[in-house]
Amino acid sequence: MALSLNDVYSVQKTREDGVLLVKCNITDLEDAVYDCDYVSRPEDGFGLNPAIRKWLTDNSDFPFVDYVPPTDEESRQVMPSLSARQFRLGLVGAGVSPEAVATTIAAMPLGAERDRAQIEWEYGDTFHRIHPLVATIAIGFGLSDLQVDALWLAAVNL
Repeated sequence: MALSLNDVYSVQKTREDGVLLVKCNITDLEDAVYDCDYVSRPEDGFGLNPAIRKWLTDNSDFPFVDYVPPTDEESRQVMPSLSARQFRLGLVGAGVSPEAVATTIAAMPLGAERDRAQIEWEYGDTFHRIHPLVATIAIGFGLSDLQVDALWLAAVNL
């Protein structure tokens, strides 16, 4: 049993020079055949990469898809989640106290939206960058998306 490259569907450039994302069909070491995304680096001599690099050389006219950087929204969707502790410490670092957040939530109109926000704030274990409560807090304290992104990325390490 040996790894084999069966077919190449597309080749996309990445933000790293010479590094490619290859959508292909392979046979793995257990003779399973399937489609996958393979990251091919020029200097990598492991796994299927030598076969992929040879295929690329032999098919030099195969079109490459250009790299398109993710949008801000796409980047936010893949930001790591924060624990409640990290989120609260990040807010404090941005000058927003937990009490001020609770007051902002309490000032929301009565109803299910306020109830959900209060429950999330008080009992949520983790927070995701694109969660509606994060947007509510940002609006309530005049924080731009870029400011929240910076707060978020700094809080990951707390």
